[in-house]
Amino acid sequence: MNIGLYFGTFNPIHIGHLVISNFMAEYTDLDQVWLVVTPQNPLKKKKSLLEDYHRLAIVQVAVEDNDQLRVSDIEFKMPRPSYTSDTLAYLKEKHENYSFHLIMGEDNLRTFHKWKNFERILEQHKLYVYPRVLTIQEEQEVEQIGYLPDNQLRSHKNVIFCDDAPVMKVSSSFIRQAINEGKDVRYLLTDPVHKYIDEMNFYRS
Repeated sequence: MNIGLYFGTFNPIHIGHLVISNFMAEYTDLDQVWLVVTPQNPLKKKKSLLEDYHRLAIVQVAVEDNDQLRVSDIEFKMPRPSYTSDTLAYLKEKHENYSFHLIMGEDNLRTFHKWKNFERILEQHKLYVYPRVLTIQEEQEVEQIGYLPDNQLRSHKNVIFCDDAPVMKVSSSFIRQAINEGKDVRYLLTDPVHKYIDEMNFYRS
């Protein structure tokens, strides 16, 4: 079984995450997409980041009616900070009959050379890359890390560009700020996610 791993803090998960996840499950050779909720780094605590179990619960209600999308808390059980290479090795040992691959935006591909054991990851796993339109803040963050020109990885046999994937310029930070300002975000979230966040009074000052 081919499993695509989509990592994120999902703070909160929004329609952009779900559209990409569903696209990968429907239009590639992946059998399932697992949304891997990234735990909070104890050394980099952010006030706006919900507790791990809340973010996990929100993702669970977001995908509970889709058999092709699953939720994983695998990194909650691993040493922190989490490294993708370690997570892949752990999953491979735990699920011997599964093949695991990564789903990422093209911005992450451009900084992939900074990842721990990136060359080994690239040799053993496929990277399914979707197009992204970055916000100004995201552009600045990636520039600080340092870009790797596209052409250095674009031609690699294990890098699969999904150019037909929908491009959606929506971010969790925008949604958090909008909620804090009392804006209506119902069309940026699924109904169960919107209800959960509203009932728990999340992201409001």
